Amino acid sequence: MTQDTFNGLFRRRYLSHEALTRQLETWAQDHPRLARLDSIGVSPEGRDIWVLTLGPEPDRRRPAVWVDGNMHGTELAGSSAALAVAEMVLALHLAPDRLPVDWPEHQCRHLREVVFHVCPRISPDGAEQVLRQGGFVRSAPRRTPGSPVRPSWRSEDLDGDDRCRYLRCQDEAGDFVASPDHPGLMLPRQVEDPPPYWRLYPEGMIDHWDGVTVPEPDWLADTPDFNRNFPWGWRPEPDQVGAGHYPGDAPETRAIIDFALAHPNLYAWLNLHTFGGVFIRPLVDAPDRDMDPQDLAVYRQLAAWGASFTGYPTVSSFEEFSYQPETPLHGDLIEFAYHQRGCLAQVCELWDLFQRLDLPRPERFIDHYTALDREQMARLARWDRVSNGGRLFVDWHPITHPQLGEVEVGGLDPCLGIWNPPPEELPAICDGLGSYWLRVASMMPRLVIEAVHCTPLGEGFHALDVTVANHGYLPSYGVQAARQRPWNSGLEAEASTTGCRLHDPAQARQRLGHLEGWGRGLGDGAQMPWYQRSRGNSHQAHTGWVIQGEGEVTIHITSPRLGRVSRSIRIPPTHE
Repeated sequence: MTQDTFNGLFRRRYLSHEALTRQLETWAQDHPRLARLDSIGVSPEGRDIWVLTLGPEPDRRRPAVWVDGNMHGTELAGSSAALAVAEMVLALHLAPDRLPVDWPEHQCRHLREVVFHVCPRISPDGAEQVLRQGGFVRSAPRRTPGSPVRPSWRSEDLDGDDRCRYLRCQDEAGDFVASPDHPGLMLPRQVEDPPPYWRLYPEGMIDHWDGVTVPEPDWLADTPDFNRNFPWGWRPEPDQVGAGHYPGDAPETRAIIDFALAHPNLYAWLNLHTFGGVFIRPLVDAPDRDMDPQDLAVYRQLAAWGASFTGYPTVSSFEEFSYQPETPLHGDLIEFAYHQRGCLAQVCELWDLFQRLDLPRPERFIDHYTALDREQMARLARWDRVSNGGRLFVDWHPITHPQLGEVEVGGLDPCLGIWNPPPEELPAICDGLGSYWLRVASMMPRLVIEAVHCTPLGEGFHALDVTVANHGYLPSYGVQAARQRPWNSGLEAEASTTGCRLHDPAQARQRLGHLEGWGRGLGDGAQMPWYQRSRGNSHQAHTGWVIQGEGEVTIHITSPRLGRVSRSIRIPPTHE
């Protein structure tokens, strides 16, 4: 075990693609029996999209979980938290005492059977530009092919400080004024404000400038939004901004889709974003009254764990995280993972800035992002000065812009403090999120052959009876939303013989269907003390064969999601 196994640099700073690759390669090289590194795709700028698979015998199919980060270029903390999950899984196998939470031995034993797939950076091109110069990058620093040619802003460091902040231009019709108390902080203009007044633009240049038109900065600006490019509920432009030409037309999202299709054994999916300090769950396109009650109860359990480990609440995407009420997003990753791939899927918006500023909780969580008044903006500036090392705001200084002439540059750089937590906050965020995801991974179904009975029938025949069971929390089908998908088939039992033979060879393979788990989530009436009850034995399936002669029978129980368990049974001679 090397010093690089634990306490990686990602807990203290945000990693370039080169440094991130080096960390993943180190883990894979130092622990080849536990870690395998694969490139599942290459970005348009030539950077690998890495997936680190963790667990012994990675090709042996069994229940697995997935975590990804940095789908959006500015959201660097997702990479750090995803790497923290990988680090904790290695600790689980190599040094459980290094885990930030004490796990019971039986839970550790079950977790070691789970496969973890970690994709720390879906958008390496976007992250690299943000790390290099700042500026907003939704998903990737490129235009969607075929988008209309029109004036648009492009981030560029104009004053040589290696960061893209803001430009301000004095204008009697300006819609911002400067804070008198906090250098660099600009405030929305009010009718009673005296001049000077300012217009704000991103530090950069206007592409396709006609010499007159100054465009309004567009946060998507004809660029892809990877979280609108997945198949479930996808809608084309302009119905869904950022959607691309068809689902998976971005190589980054296509790599994720292809991986998911090749791994039906995925049962849980965590999609890491920033910022806000909140978990977001399905449904994306409908209210909770339309959600399967069993799935909703399990998500309530996740919400309780999420609050316990991270302090973050959980909200419905449709009810509290749609930009306009009852107007769903389309082509969202967690809807694809939930509805199409049968995963317990959720988003985590890391970094609870609103809680740090002690802001009141709005009726809809997403309203946090449009609700700051002047006093709260001043509170942000004070927090930046006291707790963030003044990374957000700097004072203004004049420059000559090649297109706009005399302007000032400075103000806000949201990268560290708003879009992402200060690096000093990363260790606690990594510990909380990683511990949470290990708890979710503890819910995986566990396929076992529970009992085998061989009963003599006389005249050289034996009855072989087999009981198969799921000893895990989740059912074999994952979530109810995807139970009927054709690929989400149940268990099959198959018997093969050596020396003896099956009395009815046509019965060699038998369908067993799905097995329930023991978990019910939270808020299920069956758990209440006024009439507590279990599901009977729906976690079990029974099958059997009649065997003729002496020899050996091998039983295989298989599932596309649970993998395979096998047992060989010696058939003794029959003594008349």
